[in-house]
Amino acid sequence: MEVQSLFPRYLLKGHLADAQLTGLLQLAEQVLADPRGTTDASVKLAGQLALQRELGPHFPAVAELCADVILPACDRWISHVMEQQPPQGRGPWIPGRYGLQMIDVWLNVQRAGDYNPTHTHGGSFSGVLFLKVPPQITGERFDGQLCFHGPEEWHIQSFRTGMAHYVLPVPGEFYVFPAWQPHSVAPFRGEGERWSMAFNVAAVPRPVNQPAAAGLAVAPPGRADQAPPANVSLSIARPRPGGFG
Repeated sequence: MEVQSLFPRYLLKGHLADAQLTGLLQLAEQVLADPRGTTDASVKLAGQLALQRELGPHFPAVAELCADVILPACDRWISHVMEQQPPQGRGPWIPGRYGLQMIDVWLNVQRAGDYNPTHTHGGSFSGVLFLKVPPQITGERFDGQLCFHGPEEWHIQSFRTGMAHYVLPVPGEFYVFPAWQPHSVAPFRGEGERWSMAFNVAAVPRPVNQPAAAGLAVAPPGRADQAPPANVSLSIARPRPGGFG
């Protein structure tokens, strides 16, 4: 006999190099030292957090993160899923037939009592990167953990399991998932701040007669037919921040 899992939801997990994490921590400290130098993202997002600031590609650390980590991670997610489909069932999601384009990136600062309610995003992919975590956030309780929600409520008495998946935030670790995947962040107690970066990416199919670019195809900015959708938080439309095309 064999027990199998039905209808999996794929979650990509990765870890930054130490030098890259150090650079992003320095950027976060720079932004927090002068928050007025960046755009407030809190009015566009669901999170009830102490601070949420937009991060554009004019920051070298952000541009490097997008090119070297975020877009390749989304490409890896697509490849993993498509490799499990028959050739005639892949549609446009084959190498060279799609482009990936950043929508936005922002910094989250969570303090005691702050939280992010269950919500989804717009675009094709979303993700989170953990920068700094207070020591009292551990796996012993749900405080400060990221939760991915399934389509039904968890209820062990009727054997309805696997409907919630909690992720303990660890500095340097990142996750990429479909933008429609509901998720939330629980509040935590005690001193300190929980820093993270979140992002959204659009995957854009290419016309059949368009030549494939070498390597990872990134949709060029400014193309009206490839403009990424605006981010959506709690089903409320929000304008797209500038800087990513």
